[in-house]
Amino acid sequence: MSYFKTWWKKNWAGYLFLTPWILGIIAFTAIPMGASLYLSFTKYDMFTSPEWIGFDNYSAMFLDQKWQSSVVVTLKYVLIGVPLQLAFALAVAILLNQGIRGLKFYRAIYYVPSLFGGSVAIAILWRQIFGGDGLVNKFLNELGIDGKNWISTPDTALYTLIVLMIWQFGSSMIIFLAGLKQVPTELYESSTIDGAGPLRQFFSITFPLITPVVFFNLVMGIIGAFQAFTPAYIVSGGTGGPLNSTLFYTLYLYQKGFTHFQMGFASALAWFLLICIALVTALVFLSSKKWVYYQE
Repeated sequence: MSYFKTWWKKNWAGYLFLTPWILGIIAFTAIPMGASLYLSFTKYDMFTSPEWIGFDNYSAMFLDQKWQSSVVVTLKYVLIGVPLQLAFALAVAILLNQGIRGLKFYRAIYYVPSLFGGSVAIAILWRQIFGGDGLVNKFLNELGIDGKNWISTPDTALYTLIVLMIWQFGSSMIIFLAGLKQVPTELYESSTIDGAGPLRQFFSITFPLITPVVFFNLVMGIIGAFQAFTPAYIVSGGTGGPLNSTLFYTLYLYQKGFTHFQMGFASALAWFLLICIALVTALVFLSSKKWVYYQE
């Protein structure tokens, strides 16, 4: 008891300031998560009382062909979009790290798209750019090439959203640029004397020393890609595009919960997504032991 009193005297002020955050976590995170976990085992339409059905929502989910399509679309988006976005962000960061004039200006300009990453306005703009009468087709027409409605074509609809994802590379670029600034310049000077070229320097010096930054951007990119919703919803009009080509997992979850009012099924979808993100993140953390190098 005396230990608790001593501990409380030393820490009461800190916990007093933390009280709003703790109450917010309990009220807006812990309680809703607990409620959604319970609802995932029920049949609930928001108008009647929940009816306990056990694991029926989860078993029905795996047999749902539309759910299977959403999983495939989301995996394509993650597996293609995240690596390309990181590669593009790293390439731009390396260019900006060469000591060019106006670095602050270019850094700000490239970062701007990331500020509007999840905005409705950008998604609407993207729909106009890749539409049948959009900017892309007008440019192609000038070259004598007949364009098409890139958003309404199943083979290209998803890739327009991947391009949008890559275009929003600014936040990753800023983090890469910060990591590049920490690489000792004497390593490049020594390797140059030994005859190493830019490519050899990148793979032997630059990349190994910034792997912690690559790891951070990779984890954040994967989590963000799995949770992507606004681009697919706005560009496809909430339908998931032609032949479900842009039916992201989160969009299908939204349809089940707020269009079909199958809130119990939607809760099961949400918890399955949470588990998948946690497992993928854990795998990335485990793999990092083999390719992430921390300077001592």
